[in-house]
Formats: sequence, C-alpha cells, structure tokens
Amino acid sequence: MVTKAHLGTGSMAQYVAVPAAAGIAHLPHGVLVRDAGALGPAGTVAFDGLALLGPLEGSTVLISGATGGVGAIAVQPAAARGARVIATAKSGSESGFVSALTDAEVTVIDYTQDVTAQVRTIAPDGVDAVLHLAGDLAELTTLTRDGGAVASALTVPEASEDRKLQTAMIRSDPTADTLSALAGQVASDALKVSVSAEFDLEHAPEAFAAFGAGTLGKIAVAVA
Repeated sequence: MVTKAHLGTGSMAQYVAVPAAAGIAHLPHGVLVRDAGALGPAGTVAFDGLALLGPLEGSTVLISGATGGVGAIAVQPAAARGARVIATAKSGSESGFVSALTDAEVTVIDYTQDVTAQVRTIAPDGVDAVLHLAGDLAELTTLTRDGGAVASALTVPEASEDRKLQTAMIRSDPTADTLSALAGQVASDALKVSVSAEFDLEHAPEAFAAFGAGTLGKIAVAVA
C-alpha cells in the first residue's frame, strides 16, 4: 500500500489500525493515487519475481504474460537492467502496448502462434530465465537452458533434476522498502504504471467485467 503522508480532517484515518508488519510507504510527490494503488501488488510481484531470476544483465529473459499488470511492470526493469527481453503478447494492439512500455528493445512474440518455434528462432540454445505470469509453464520450462531459472506467479515450477534449473513460485512480500523503491521509480519516470481504465466505486462490477475481458495493464477503482 502506497499512501499519502497526510489525510484530511474527517477521513477517520485516526481509527484505522495497521499491523506493524504491513507494507506501507509514503506517496512521493507527483505520483497519482490511482497509479500508486495499481502499483503495490503488481509491482511487488514483478519486483520479487525478477529477483528470483538472478542477475539479468546480458541474459535472455522470457516474460510470459507481458500485457497484464505484473508483466507490464516487469518488462521495464528487466530491459533497464540489460536483459534481452522476449515478451508474449498477441499481435496488433497488444504487441504495440508492450513495445511502448520502454525505450529499450523488447522482442514481442505472438502467444497465439507457435511459442516454441518463435523462441527457438530468437534463442536457439534456450533462454536464461522465464518469468511465468501466463501460458503453458511446461512448455516455457523446456525453453529454458540447463542451469537457467524459472519463476512462476501461478504455480510451483517442476523440472527434472538433470536440468539443474532454479525454480521457484513467487511469494511477493510488499515491504515498505519495496514499495518505496517502486514508488520512487515511478516518481523519477524510471517506471511506468499502465492504468488502461478507471472506474468509480459504484461501477465496480463493470471494472471486474473489463478485467475479466483481458484489459491491457491495470484497471483502477476510485473509492472516493
């Protein structure tokens, strides 16, 4: 949770009890409340997921599910840290959305086509790491070189012992330090939060419907 430093009179914030272990950070100047709300959960999963993949500079990283809230954030720091990023997105508007996330070069492949063939064309010996946010995890694991890393936000990756893969399920921890670092990157324009639609609270059902339809990036619901 990224919050404003001050709340107005009548907000009843003085009656809110927050666990000591809760991840809370101040909202930096210039960062929209809408973006901060969308940043916390998605940004933390992206942040912790990339950390599980090890050093990224010079490596080839496959991000499967790059059009979602987590993937749209993960593509940016992965590319900024010097990784060769391969991202999955349907051709057309989805592909354009991913390409526009960063000024760094990102290779977008169409997940509705033969993913294995497309990846093998780009990385014949396999990718160094996979961030699994969508798609067939078993297929993505076979595309990872021996000794590489696979991190999934959806399930526990499995691989035979002879592959010597580093595998892990992402268990995000929205600490104050993580949230502050993410919010600081947004404030400095080093990170973009892609909010494609914003709904008033009374229109929350429409927001959920839009989310279920596969909206690009994040959807925000304004509580007040």
